[in-house]
Amino acid sequence: MSTQAAPQAVATTTHSGPAPAATEAGHPRRWSIMAVLGAVAFMAQLDFFVVNVALDGIGQSFPGTNVANVSWVLSAYAIVFAAVLVPAGRIADHWGRRKMLLSGVALFTLTSAVAAAAPSLGVLVAARAVQAVGAAMIVPTSLGLLYPSFPKRQHTLVVGLWAGVGAIAASAGPPVGGLLVTLDWRWIFLINVPVGIGTLLAGALLLPEVRQPKGAAVPDPASTLALLLAVSLLVLATVQGPAWGWTDIRTAALFGAAALAAASTIERTLRAKSPVIEKQLFVGRQFTAATVALFLFSAGFAIVLLSTALFMQEVWHFSPLRAGVSIAPAPLASIAFAMNAGPIQRRFGRTAPAVTGTLAMALAAGYWLATVHTTPDYWGAMFPGLILVGLAGGLAWAPLFAAAGTLAPERATTGSAVLNMSRQIGSAVGVAVLVALTPHATLIGFDHAWSVQAGAGLAAGIALLALHSRRMPMP
Repeated sequence: MSTQAAPQAVATTTHSGPAPAATEAGHPRRWSIMAVLGAVAFMAQLDFFVVNVALDGIGQSFPGTNVANVSWVLSAYAIVFAAVLVPAGRIADHWGRRKMLLSGVALFTLTSAVAAAAPSLGVLVAARAVQAVGAAMIVPTSLGLLYPSFPKRQHTLVVGLWAGVGAIAASAGPPVGGLLVTLDWRWIFLINVPVGIGTLLAGALLLPEVRQPKGAAVPDPASTLALLLAVSLLVLATVQGPAWGWTDIRTAALFGAAALAAASTIERTLRAKSPVIEKQLFVGRQFTAATVALFLFSAGFAIVLLSTALFMQEVWHFSPLRAGVSIAPAPLASIAFAMNAGPIQRRFGRTAPAVTGTLAMALAAGYWLATVHTTPDYWGAMFPGLILVGLAGGLAWAPLFAAAGTLAPERATTGSAVLNMSRQIGSAVGVAVLVALTPHATLIGFDHAWSVQAGAGLAAGIALLALHSRRMPMP
């Protein structure tokens, strides 16, 4: 790690007694804080995945719309969430992590209510875009608040639990969405309102304030703008590529503009005094490996979540409810392993469980390629693969996100934001690949998608092994 570390973050609290980061025992209410932060992180991440099974119902509610228009309910959220994550994490360190998180919860809750009551598709898409800003304010900041609330000896445990919450949210999205859609698709947004209000009140009472000291350098505006453009243009090109065509001039122009913005971001990272993404994040190869692996694993996992729900509905003709319930074994298996993420990591380290998880996702795809056919056979063909998917999520997500724990405390929020950004870009790529390969929902299209899923899992495992536990030279 560079000896030129950024100023240490300082913690303040509205409660009497020492600041939460100042005692080896941690904050006296640390497990209550963990519950609040886990709840808001779950809510924000679940909403990205829960909408997938509701698109048909949303389209039916707004006559005259087509699939391309309705898909913006997903795309707007994906683009904005991925683009805003890192700037939000950096701003939180200066403005105050507690203040940023509570503001994000309030914004997320308000826009969920607007989405639930949306009178038109345009209002719904706009609400989803603003909702994504709230989610980006919540997710990395929640991890940034966990570190100072717990003693260092418990960081592995709590980061594992936090990452496990994300794994459960990702896996639970389709079944939860399938259950709520049977009532009305608006319930997938309306259910956020009481949860948001409850966590907002609890957070205001329990959460400590953590920020960098006054006088710390603010993020470089040029690098912030360049990153926003790079990520948003890349995700936009990725989600629109299947509709426009990968050789269409619009798609090529967006990818070209994203590449230029990315080059500008890298240049500012290397040269600016206080870039939005600091180069010190990537000195340790564990964090670099996790960033690369998260992109690859998330692309494959997005294919898993969408392909299984779509296949069972479109090829096996399951109802949304039946498809959602049929996917439930995956999140249940994830919970079993995520709850033990801390002990697993202490015994085997970060790399071995993560590699096992990525390979389990690849093995699930291979099993489906060999056994799934047009004739429904849930228990013999689909179910074993779903158990492997649950194993993959439960083992891989926690150690990959726990790589933020290898960073200096003042970089934990930004590191978490970078990891989440990598996951969101990977998810967008996975969805785009699935859409491109399954335009007519045929078995051969899903076979191609599962082949890509297998390749993504293998590549993620190779990336983790190739960059295992070494240090990279500073540029």
